[in-house]
Amino acid sequence: MKETITERQLELIEAAGKILTHSGVKGLTTKNLAKEMGFSEAAIYRHFGSKEKIIVAMLLYIAASMDERYRVTLATTDNPEIQFKKLFQNQFNYFGANPHFVVAVFADGLLEESELINQSILKIMEVKMKYLMPIIEAGQAENVFTSNIPKEDLVHIIMGSIRLQMYKWRISNFRFDIVKKGDEIIQSILTTIKA
Repeated sequence: MKETITERQLELIEAAGKILTHSGVKGLTTKNLAKEMGFSEAAIYRHFGSKEKIIVAMLLYIAASMDERYRVTLATTDNPEIQFKKLFQNQFNYFGANPHFVVAVFADGLLEESELINQSILKIMEVKMKYLMPIIEAGQAENVFTSNIPKEDLVHIIMGSIRLQMYKWRISNFRFDIVKKGDEIIQSILTTIKA
């Protein structure tokens, strides 16, 4: 899953994320990106051929980063409850430090007509499912998490709750501490799903 990007492409992706955060998709133009980066529009096209390719690269970068971070974080324990906490603490810490990527992952209407972007957003969801589903399965098998709700439904309930928290943070213009609020929602979800 690891996408290879250059240091300059990463700088462009981060600048694009900042523009998306402050100006939305309409504000993400090569002119605005060139201004943010301090070089010509032509220079941007040497790295990315279009706005769509920038957004796709950003989403694939986030998915690859998430995959690596989760793999390393979850390797430290096999306790389902601790893994659950670590998985989502990792996410809240990452986005707390990189709020400019939240819009790309959690914004509705992000070039909906783009199949490439939709597929890239799906990759992010697949990474989360790849790590969350086994945690829920193990937790149910060990009677840590409730078995009264099918694991697929539990995963959707959990992911929906986390997404809503991130969305609230985004539309509040990042006014509250997402790491602190994240810990609170993690605890609430655990209280709800524990056997």
